[in-house]
Amino acid sequence: MAQDLFTVWILIPSLIFLARILDVSLGTIKIIFIAKGYRKSAPILAFFEMLLWLYTITKIMENLTNPINYVAYALGFSAGTYAGIILEGKLAVGTEIIQVITKKDATNLVQYLKDHGYRVTHVTACGEEGPVNILFTVVKRKKISQVVGIIRRFNPKSFYTIEDIEYVSERPAPFEYTREDQINDMFKGLRKSK
Repeated sequence: MAQDLFTVWILIPSLIFLARILDVSLGTIKIIFIAKGYRKSAPILAFFEMLLWLYTITKIMENLTNPINYVAYALGFSAGTYAGIILEGKLAVGTEIIQVITKKDATNLVQYLKDHGYRVTHVTACGEEGPVNILFTVVKRKKISQVVGIIRRFNPKSFYTIEDIEYVSERPAPFEYTREDQINDMFKGLRKSK
C-alpha cells in the first residue's frame, strides 16, 4: 500500500516531470537545427521528442484522477522551456555577421580584428550626417561577445547589428578547430546543401 502511494504520488509525477523537461528541450534543439540548416537530423530528434511525449501522456492517461500528474506535466513543460533556452545559449550553434557603422576612424579596429585572425571587409560610405566607415565580419556565434567587446573598446559609440547566417561557404576566421567544429563536422552529411 505504501509503495503504491509512493508510486502514484511521487514516482510517476517525477517521471512525467523529467520526461517533459527532456522532450521540450529536444524540441528546442530540433527547431535550432532546422533553423541552422541541419534539416536531416531534425527528424531523429523529433522521434525521441515524440517518444518521450507519448510516455508522459500514457502515464497521465493511466491515472486521470491524480491531479499531481497534471501539475508535473505543466511544470515539466515550463522547466523544459527554460532548460531549452539555457541549452540553446550554451550550444550557440551557427555563424553570425556583424555590421559596424561608425563615424570615427576604424583603422585601428580593422587592424586589431585582422591581427587576431578575423576577416574584415571595410568600406567608406556616406551616412545621414556625412562620411561613415562600415565594417563586416563573419564570426562563429560563440565569438559574438568577444568581438562586440573589441568593437566597444575601439569605437564605443559605433552602431552595430548582428544577423544570423544560414549558410557560409567556408569556415569563418579565426581558424581554431573547436569541439563545436567537431560536432558540426559529424552532422555535415546531414546538413542541407546549397
